[in-house]
Amino acid sequence: MLSAKDKYQHMGKMLNEKQWRQCLAIEALEKGNVALVAREAKVAINTIRKGIVEVEDGEIYTPGDRIRAKGAGVKQIIDTDKTFLKDLETLLDPKGDPMSPIRWTTHSLAHLVTSLKECGHSMQKSALHRLLVKQGFSLKANKKNIEGVSHPDRDEQFNHIKKTIKTFEDNKSPMISIDCKKKELIGNFKNNGKEWQPKGQNKIVNVYDFKSLSDGRAVPYGVYDILQNTGFVNVGIDHDTANFAGESVRRWWNKVGKTLYPEAREILITSDGGGSNGVRNRLWKIELQSLANETGLKITVTHLPPATSKWNKIEHRLFSFISINWRAKPLTSLETIIELLNHTTTKEGLKVIAMIDQNRYPTKIKVTDQQLARLNITRHTFHGEWNYTIHPQNTVKS
Repeated sequence: MLSAKDKYQHMGKMLNEKQWRQCLAIEALEKGNVALVAREAKVAINTIRKGIVEVEDGEIYTPGDRIRAKGAGVKQIIDTDKTFLKDLETLLDPKGDPMSPIRWTTHSLAHLVTSLKECGHSMQKSALHRLLVKQGFSLKANKKNIEGVSHPDRDEQFNHIKKTIKTFEDNKSPMISIDCKKKELIGNFKNNGKEWQPKGQNKIVNVYDFKSLSDGRAVPYGVYDILQNTGFVNVGIDHDTANFAGESVRRWWNKVGKTLYPEAREILITSDGGGSNGVRNRLWKIELQSLANETGLKITVTHLPPATSKWNKIEHRLFSFISINWRAKPLTSLETIIELLNHTTTKEGLKVIAMIDQNRYPTKIKVTDQQLARLNITRHTFHGEWNYTIHPQNTVKS
């Protein structure tokens, strides 16, 4: 059965203007509600009232009759004002003077009406809204899509990562994706999202997200096991440094990795190109060398090319589900954060283990050229700054 909206839409296509308004007039008389029919049919109330007058006067349309009086109908401003559309387009997309005031205001109907008036055009907000829709404009929000300039070797690097992953997968060697999630204030603060609550039982949180009102800051560093579809999160309370990143990988290996991969001789790490585990971070490589020495593992690292951080597997395989799991839940304590992390699961079998890291990680630790020269590192032939293997220092490079 057609809805009222669909019925009116169909009838409006079949009937001419006069038949249409008289048909709506009869509907309104039967229902006893002109406003309701006008709303459902998306026409002006005056259109239906005019139809009612015609019906009550017995005015019937016959083929050949003029539907409108000659010259009747409201003329569009774009037809009567030849410069209106050009001025409107200039206001919506200003060119020329970079200091034009319209650049620094929102393109709201009120601002547009005022600016058009200054250009010599008079128009009501409601009429301008209809015109904008008719001209193909619509309200748009900012869309995040620009990360930076793509590197010319972007695709080749992704192919290199793919081949490296395939080699490790064939050998059943561990492969992890790493990154630090957004830092979170600990306390009774609003967390984005909604969840079902009994009526009248909204969770009340602080109005302001001031650090002074918090009990500290949580720094969740994640390790995602690509083969096992498992996540590990080391929740620190200090800075996100290379030492912290290295310790997070170390804790994953000691708590999870060495049990899952007892025969492992090497490990693959994929990560972004910046931050605490970045391409240019010297301390990160020192941390990896220390980890390789402790575990006896060869550690191969492949960094994602610039401006592609959202392609990191941990972003959409782990972090996105953590955000979903704790949406609308205030992160009132470290214990709460750990519980929420440990209960993050998916239908595909994702499981997460989390632990608190109370250590302090000072910043501005310098690594000398001599320390860097002692690394037992092999850089790959393709972009050695992005792709390299660190060997234990008691073994020979292969």
